Amino acid sequence: MKNFKVVLTAFILSICLICNLHAQINAPVDSLKADSLHSTTAATIPTYASQYDVGDLIRDVLRPGREPKPVSEKSGITMMPNVAYNPSIGAQIGIKAVAGKVLGREKNTLMSVAATSASATTKGILYFYISHNVFTSGNKWNLQGSLVAAKTVTPDFGMGIGVPAGNNELDEILSNPERTGYVLHAEFYNFREKVYKQIVKGLFLGAGVSFDIRRNVIDKTTSNELTPYNIYSDRYGFDRDGYTSNALLFSAQYTSRDNQNRAYKGIHADLGIRANQTWMGSSRSALQLTSDFRKYWSLSRRNPEHVIAFWNFGSYVLSGKLPYLELPGTGKDPSGRSGRGYTIAYFKGPKYITSEVEYRFPITKNKFLSGVTFFNIQSASDDLGTKLFDKWQPGGGAGLRVLFNKATRTNLCIDYAFGRYGRKGLFLGLNEAF
Repeated sequence: MKNFKVVLTAFILSICLICNLHAQINAPVDSLKADSLHSTTAATIPTYASQYDVGDLIRDVLRPGREPKPVSEKSGITMMPNVAYNPSIGAQIGIKAVAGKVLGREKNTLMSVAATSASATTKGILYFYISHNVFTSGNKWNLQGSLVAAKTVTPDFGMGIGVPAGNNELDEILSNPERTGYVLHAEFYNFREKVYKQIVKGLFLGAGVSFDIRRNVIDKTTSNELTPYNIYSDRYGFDRDGYTSNALLFSAQYTSRDNQNRAYKGIHADLGIRANQTWMGSSRSALQLTSDFRKYWSLSRRNPEHVIAFWNFGSYVLSGKLPYLELPGTGKDPSGRSGRGYTIAYFKGPKYITSEVEYRFPITKNKFLSGVTFFNIQSASDDLGTKLFDKWQPGGGAGLRVLFNKATRTNLCIDYAFGRYGRKGLFLGLNEAF
């Protein structure tokens, strides 16, 4: 039995490494943002003595026969290696960590979470981030923010939803209906901070700032200057070498999820305004609206892990122009998890919307393994004739969940997803996609 557990431990760790490798191949370096880090209530942290997570597995291998700690005493910190390789970035090595803790003693205080990751590659690509989502006692205040510094690699497939658009050669290149791939290299720096005040239970109003800077943007896949990035930048007055996108942020957020790492029930809704301002140093002014709605239904009282989850995310430029790499699109939601089946920004445009439905179910009785199936659709405009909702692109797949930390319901998520244009691959993340 001990040998079996040793083998199982090695197998799980191998899955982490292998799937992380594939996930990095299928996602650009600048998409490695903090995973979906939200909160959970102190009142809903389960005392599931029957549940089994990776910490229990490691304990059984290293210290067989030792009594497990109660869930309430388990650490809220989850760490994992960040290893990858692909021809674009070379070999990558790094580490990531997610932490959670309830601050204060008031009942129903939401869990504060933080995450960090640092990685380096043999081709000189570097990525570092710190993020936090902090709730004070009684949820009176909520602070959300992140800091990113990176040398990035971003695949580019043009604007729109894969529909031929416009009446000339430049428009054809920009809409890129054949989805020809380009790769943009750049330096990326971001600082974002929002402060929310709880108005009534579950409802928060907030404001903040975001500073996004890209420098030394270059496409190393072609010497041809007629690329979607260059055509868009020249047409709308952005410097090809780089830009700044600095903004004021205003948000209204409502949440009733029982656990926002992996909810069994409840709602999460967020409505935000981003106002890029030239007086703050932004290259151009723009006004952008985002909407995020999530709903969860548990199908069983005895096994609440049987869940139907729904997600709709939209982002719409109301006025002005955004820089090309900041346009709304696939995987451009705050957690970078939308549109599984496609790489980040595979579809993008001034207006973008995606919807997804997922069925989640336990596999093993002790909840160590569970599974999901999911389906998503997305649409985008292109400012060249194709309007939002004119055409939809589907994606879908299935996945395995490994319970990393039962105290915070933290899962390792391993998904195989596919879409059109031959898109497919493995996607890795901590916590659910939504």
